[in-house]
Amino acid sequence: MTPFLDIQHLTKSIGHRVLFDDISFSVAEGQRVGLIARNGTGKTTLLSIITGREDYDAGSITFRRDLRVGYLEQSPTYDPTLTVVDACFAHAGELAALISRYEKCLETPGNPGLDDLTAEMERREAWDFELKAKQILSRLGITDFLQTVGQLSGGQLKRVALAGALLSEPDLLILDEPTNHLDIAMIEWLEDYLRRHTKSLLMVTHDRYFLDRVCDTIIELDDEGLYTYRGNYAYYLEKREARVAATNANIARAANLYRKELEWMRRMPQARGTKARYRKEAFYELEQQARRRREEAAARLEVKSGYIGTKIFEADYVSKSFPTSDGGERVLIKDFYYNFTRFEKMGIIGANGTGKSTFIKLLLGLVKPSSGRFVIGETVQFGYFSQENMAFDKNKKVIDAVREYAETIDLGGGRRLTAMQFLTHFLFPPERQQDYIYKLSGGELRRLHLCTVLMKNPNFLVLDEPTNDLDIPTLQILEQYLADFRGCVIVVSHDRYFTDRVVAHLLVFKGDGKIEDFPGNYSQYREWLNLQDTPPANTPTKNTAAPTAARPHANRPRRLSFKEQQEMNQLEKEIEALEKEKTDIETALCSGTLSVDELTEKSKRLPVLNDELDEKSMRWLELSEI
Repeated sequence: MTPFLDIQHLTKSIGHRVLFDDISFSVAEGQRVGLIARNGTGKTTLLSIITGREDYDAGSITFRRDLRVGYLEQSPTYDPTLTVVDACFAHAGELAALISRYEKCLETPGNPGLDDLTAEMERREAWDFELKAKQILSRLGITDFLQTVGQLSGGQLKRVALAGALLSEPDLLILDEPTNHLDIAMIEWLEDYLRRHTKSLLMVTHDRYFLDRVCDTIIELDDEGLYTYRGNYAYYLEKREARVAATNANIARAANLYRKELEWMRRMPQARGTKARYRKEAFYELEQQARRRREEAAARLEVKSGYIGTKIFEADYVSKSFPTSDGGERVLIKDFYYNFTRFEKMGIIGANGTGKSTFIKLLLGLVKPSSGRFVIGETVQFGYFSQENMAFDKNKKVIDAVREYAETIDLGGGRRLTAMQFLTHFLFPPERQQDYIYKLSGGELRRLHLCTVLMKNPNFLVLDEPTNDLDIPTLQILEQYLADFRGCVIVVSHDRYFTDRVVAHLLVFKGDGKIEDFPGNYSQYREWLNLQDTPPANTPTKNTAAPTAARPHANRPRRLSFKEQQEMNQLEKEIEALEKEKTDIETALCSGTLSVDELTEKSKRLPVLNDELDEKSMRWLELSEI
């Protein structure tokens, strides 16, 4: 059977730099392929070439005839005057134009031509298409369908583009970093959607759980070549380790043989040159192999942090709200109290817009609270990483940007690393360090920003979405660095794998000022949530109600009072009713039979319902632990 996409002997260079040379692969019907590579090695360029947005030096790209291809760019752009619906329908042809005219008619006083448009919508069965579009947009957190694109943030625009790519129902869907700017609930919904609806998939992502659960094939761009692994991300890790070990062994053997042949070349009399020509040619091939880059696990980077005392910070009943356009107020944080302990490593998760980044800015003093205060310890030295702070002089060299902060970094025990050595640890080889910053990819720019933060030797790291655009090798280095870090860490991240590796407990931002403290990582939190989804008749006993890490009071010697027992019984009934309502709403949203008004109403009710469920489930858990 002809594959959906077939690439043979593809080569691409930028100036003197070869991105990939003579690579070949294909994507078959039903195949879900994840593309992995270090930042700056050509992932986005390869997708741009496949979709016809960039040229290539040699090779061939063949699509099956009449194949429908959907493409999500890393940084999509639209006419800022388009509405969300128009942008979402941009690649859906005449049907989308009809729906757009209908939407505008509804917004026009008197609804001129509504009868004719309604009849045309009926004839072409456009209602289902429109409902599906609004369902997908709602799932991605976009509910104002008539808002203009120019009013959207970059993250919202990426989600609109993702909805448009999914809505086009392509035979082959090509996605460049689809999980960037999605919260965890959106990522998990997208995982399920792609498994159920996508015919074939080719995507670039650094979300390792996402790769593991969606992809059945991993291809890796490395050292100008391409390697294929027929399995998910876990399979790729296992087989790649074996490949790297074999490659390093071959290079070591070639290096040993090269030394012997080099000695022979130096001793070889000129008169015997013609008789040994074959050996000379073999020598030059051997020399090339021996000088190949050896792939090894990054060295463990243990950097000495500044001394930090026992007093870190105290959030003293902090509240923060913002006025809304209708004269009300939007509450992000309400009466929040927390005493942060020494060497604590905390993760912050929650839906977009619930106040996670605002909380960080309050802590750092960048935003003032509406009430309450943060009391910061005298020895605390913050190191703050966020996308907003990446202000570099693009005409400087990479090495000079780091040397502005420090020439060396203290490892402790009298050991030091120069700025050049430190950059090498974070996958900037010496030749790349001499490049100008304007030549860096988006991921390399974030990696450079991370280096400048760590070079200051902070004792309290605050990382706001550190994993966006970072490649997997850099994430692995950062995870190990944070595991060894002798200081405090707060991480705001939607990367579940990263959060599991780094943090010991979570603050879960629920919206409307509600913040829950969960003692465990994300997987433990997800496991606990799943336990709450079981019917009350099968509710776990207090010995199994939650992961061990989530039961700090399991040995408290007290029984439930009569009033508490009554409350617990009532909570079980309420949780059962809320669960049934949630199931009914989710079934209705997926049915495709709702009117636009019903769809909007249920989409707004669902997050409120989830908040109620979480609140009552948490209270039930507290009572079950008594």
